[in-house]
Amino acid sequence: MRALILREQKPVEEGPLSFASLSVPKPGPGQILVRVHACGVCHTDLHIAEGDLPLRKSPVVLGHQVVGEVAETGPGVAKPKEGERVGLFWLAWACGQCPFCRRGQENLCPKARFTGYTVDGGFSEYTLAFADFALPLPADAPPEEEAPLLCAGIVGYRALKLSGAQKGEILGLYGFGASAHLVLQAARFLGMRAFVFTRSQAHQEQARELGAEWVGSPKDRPPKPLDAAIIFAPAGWIVPEALSSTRPGGTVVLAGIHMTPIPGMPYRLLWEERVVRSVANATRADGEEFLRLAKEAGIRPEVQAFPWEEANKALLLLKRAEIRGAAVLRIAADSLGTESSCPSRKERACP
Repeated sequence: MRALILREQKPVEEGPLSFASLSVPKPGPGQILVRVHACGVCHTDLHIAEGDLPLRKSPVVLGHQVVGEVAETGPGVAKPKEGERVGLFWLAWACGQCPFCRRGQENLCPKARFTGYTVDGGFSEYTLAFADFALPLPADAPPEEEAPLLCAGIVGYRALKLSGAQKGEILGLYGFGASAHLVLQAARFLGMRAFVFTRSQAHQEQARELGAEWVGSPKDRPPKPLDAAIIFAPAGWIVPEALSSTRPGGTVVLAGIHMTPIPGMPYRLLWEERVVRSVANATRADGEEFLRLAKEAGIRPEVQAFPWEEANKALLLLKRAEIRGAAVLRIAADSLGTESSCPSRKERACP
């Protein structure tokens, strides 16, 4: 099979991903083999490629917003069945026995494995998954539109829950990419008011189109204090800005897996029982709840799709904040093994 692999962390301007020919893996007990149709491109992929996160497996196949079809099941797997569509998200496996797992916090399991990070992910024709961690997906939706729901949507939904925002309250969203544009749709459906903070004029326009009540830059003060805020941008300097705009007793959620250092700030920004908390991964329950909500609310990602030969380009545009909505690689069944853009089966840099 063909796969895009990361051997060495380096700036995406240098094209860190290259094609390689790998053996199709065989599913073991409790595992499934998934034929990949589409895979989202996430900021976490960017952080891994550029070294913001330590390399935990080398080489590694990135990609953790995987939409595909079950091609083969391993011993002991009753469901999903061959031919069914599934989605794979960041959490690839958790032990189910540690105190965190027993408390329903499998996202914090110290033995957890992560798709496209500690185990190979979806920038590949086929990938392995644990059957219990594969989310069922409808077969009638375009796979490119389902992919962003599996991380941008699920992690964003967990951040929304942890924010404590309620119907009628004002939710601030800092940064407006793949996750925020889905959270905004969820928040509006749940009756919240949304204020969006982003420097990009294109993203400001998109936020207004999706129902944001107010739009400004991260350093602007909104017309009314926020009841809660979610920071999606990996920029630590935004934390004191968000606290300055949040009411007493409000919560500021840090939704990213990586953030630049948070600067020193006066205690008064935290005083009056303001809360700052992070989001770490997500659980299967988060995924199941969000996919139900997405269906009920008609949440649809805006997608910029790329042939997977342009994966490095997608990462670069993501770094430059030039993606409107979510970036997705097409790895569709009818294009698997095609030779049009990357003719060599041997490892080579993709365009």
